[in-house]
Amino acid sequence: MTIFHFIGIKGTGMSALAQILHDSGEHVQGSDVDKRFFTQDTLEAKHIDIRPFSKHNIEPGLTVIAGNAFGDDHEEIVAAKKLGLPYYRYHEFLGEWLGKYTSVAVTGAHGKTSTTGLLSHVLSENYPTSYLIGDGTGKGHEHAKYFAFEACEYRRHFLAYYPDYAIMTNIDFDHPDYFTSIDDVFQAFQEMAKQVNKGIIACGDDEHLQHIQGNVPVLYYGFNDTNDFQAQHVEETEDGTTFDVFVRNSYYDTFTIPTFGNHNILNALSVITLCHYEGMSAEEIKVINSFKGVKRRFTEKNVGNQVLVDDYAHHPIEITATIDSARKKYADRSVVAIFQPHTYTRTKTFLNEFAESLKEADYIFLCDIFGSARENEADLSIQHLQDLIPDSVILDLDQTERLQQFDDSVLLFMGAGDIQKFQEAYEMHTLT
Repeated sequence: MTIFHFIGIKGTGMSALAQILHDSGEHVQGSDVDKRFFTQDTLEAKHIDIRPFSKHNIEPGLTVIAGNAFGDDHEEIVAAKKLGLPYYRYHEFLGEWLGKYTSVAVTGAHGKTSTTGLLSHVLSENYPTSYLIGDGTGKGHEHAKYFAFEACEYRRHFLAYYPDYAIMTNIDFDHPDYFTSIDDVFQAFQEMAKQVNKGIIACGDDEHLQHIQGNVPVLYYGFNDTNDFQAQHVEETEDGTTFDVFVRNSYYDTFTIPTFGNHNILNALSVITLCHYEGMSAEEIKVINSFKGVKRRFTEKNVGNQVLVDDYAHHPIEITATIDSARKKYADRSVVAIFQPHTYTRTKTFLNEFAESLKEADYIFLCDIFGSARENEADLSIQHLQDLIPDSVILDLDQTERLQQFDDSVLLFMGAGDIQKFQEAYEMHTLT
């Protein structure tokens, strides 16, 4: 009997993959730090054994999967190699696993998680489907036809995959600790495109994706009339967004999504394009309107007269999109941004862009930079960002009660670090 041992099982991708293997009938266990993560609840609900890191966890008979956050000097990785156990990095194992299915990789600088979640929902409502979403959600099915998964470009990890299809949402410069330029990012996506086996679904409104080349058909989607699949006649109501889809300039059907903002229309359009290409009917695809969203992507909670939103936005373009969604859904409310930059490298690279995107909010609070353990940027602080944003305020964890002054407002807690602790502190202060 094979037992899969996950080193760093609480990571979002790792926990999702562990759930997939568990649901597919495999025996799964894992290890991680003692700190509690939001991914833990689902793992514990499935009775997956989670242990503290220790070289003694590694025993003969295990197949070991290590998270990409851990170096080769990690005690469990050293022990696994010493015993000669089957050993994979996360992306290496996933690259082999997806060969069992009709696989769809969702990649792009922004929108990966939301699009993967939406695609997984539509496919699962119609066919046995396995999926891996970057919010820590994973589901396996022993008889799955499709496998939808998020494919990250960081350190070119997505080059471990040879999927049947790839949805490419956009190409943008991010991860400046690894990529050297936008051209470097484009070359990574171009290499990925050459590994796709059946078709590429690409956003034709993205200037970089317009130049992508594959060995398979490339279908373009977007608002521009040059796209194969085009969204027209957009209407926003209090319940969501309705739009018509034209396929090569011929009316196809009308779709409604329960979200707001052009980025969400584009995400939906990519899913519609993929499903249409796979021969699904418009009626089958229309389950898109019942999608409940993914974790940490405009996740809402009402506290008194305020709407609190938890969002993973950590790049200037994502911040702009999140504020835009709030504006469109709550047009009569003021928007308060509470932002925690993620990594010193990204903050330094996009300092001016962060300032400009945050200025779209009515009020701006800044939290200390959430740095990587591999970074040491003593010459950069949150004050550098504050200097670029007039009237912005630095918020300490013990000062969250200051947010109570914004009655009947939307509070956007944004960041990829531990911004949730600011929201939790505020809720605790407000509700007690």
